[in-house]
Amino acid sequence: MAHVVILGGGIGGVSAAYEIKAELRKGDTLTLISANSYLQFTPSNPWVGVGWRNRADITLELEGLMKKRKINFIPQAANRVHPDHNIIELANGEQVQYDILVIATGPELAFDEIPGLGPLDGGFTHSICTVDHALNAYAGWEEFIKTPGPIVVGAAQGASCYGPAYEYAMIMDTDLRRRKIRDKFPITFVTAEPYIGHLGLGGVGDTKGLLESKMRHRNIKWITNAKIDQVTDGMMHITEVGQDGNAFLQHEVPFGYGMILPAFRGVEAVRDIEGVSNPRGFTIVDTKQKNPKYPNIYAVGVCIAIAPLEATPVPTGVPKTGFMIESMVTAVAHNIGSVLRGKEPEAEGTWNAVCLADLGDEGVVFVARPQNPPRNVNWAADGKWVHYAKIAFEKYFMRKMKKGTTEPFYEKAIMNMIKVRKLKDKINNPLG
Repeated sequence: MAHVVILGGGIGGVSAAYEIKAELRKGDTLTLISANSYLQFTPSNPWVGVGWRNRADITLELEGLMKKRKINFIPQAANRVHPDHNIIELANGEQVQYDILVIATGPELAFDEIPGLGPLDGGFTHSICTVDHALNAYAGWEEFIKTPGPIVVGAAQGASCYGPAYEYAMIMDTDLRRRKIRDKFPITFVTAEPYIGHLGLGGVGDTKGLLESKMRHRNIKWITNAKIDQVTDGMMHITEVGQDGNAFLQHEVPFGYGMILPAFRGVEAVRDIEGVSNPRGFTIVDTKQKNPKYPNIYAVGVCIAIAPLEATPVPTGVPKTGFMIESMVTAVAHNIGSVLRGKEPEAEGTWNAVCLADLGDEGVVFVARPQNPPRNVNWAADGKWVHYAKIAFEKYFMRKMKKGTTEPFYEKAIMNMIKVRKLKDKINNPLG
């Protein structure tokens, strides 16, 4: 009988636990190891950052969820994976032996790569990457708006998750407008992207035009091709890079409140393991989500290695959206089920990019199938319906995690909504 271990209790890890459990044979065991005792719905963190959600709204305690489904749960961080011995060394000194390992750790946040970046000691900017960071950002937000001043928000060089930066910028704008004090707070958006709406994907549909229009309408200025050199108290020092990769313009942008998403890298437990991780520490997988050197290791989610779509003047990473992660999880579960029964793994994740981005009182949706161009579907749209769809998706996902179901009926409903919107767009603009 086999012991399957999942390392990481985030969206990918918990979803994998539910789906893999259904694929096990009688006598097989499943263990989830997580540095956090709770699951957090990360896509809602921009709302937490302005107080529209609290911790209880977007977290679930893992111990009870796993106990209900007879999944072993170890609330410990992992110090190191030893793939030659099939052992995980935990922070408390214990060791866990596995037959099959699924790495779903998410990323390590590389604030230290830019002096003064981040919410940790010595940092001058906030983050919404975790629920704790977002709660701290909200506390800072409430204090900041008592004394009007400039806001800087965006994503640093090497970042691979741009959607939440756009969301937070426009959610802050919405929150300030609702308080009727928006005129007192200039906002500047700073991003490594070569243009607004690139998103690490070379743009999807007309995300460039859509997001530029939204930001102009909301009076949000921007700096693209931005390399943040350092952050000091109240000042962001930026080199704007030209298309040739050379320094083009120096900016010193003052701010009273800043939120910058950092670059990601793989967690220390799997970093610098030959054949497992790439130079940034992300886990290497093939089309079956399986590591080529160690075929009993699989990986899903933000921790996997995906090469950048294209060379950009300032380095940009590739996002992994929730819909993409779900397809990875399903592929891994089916492949583990096959291996346990003596068959070859055949399932592959679709790696399509589908994103609902909330902008406070409206939203933008984009669909890229496949993620990298040329694409069969390359579409983006906006409207208030996206805002409500994302709220509904949050409620649905939390309920799904509580119940332990993996049936993606709401995801299918969202895709049907998108199809209807695309049809309406075609009718209204037959030449577009």
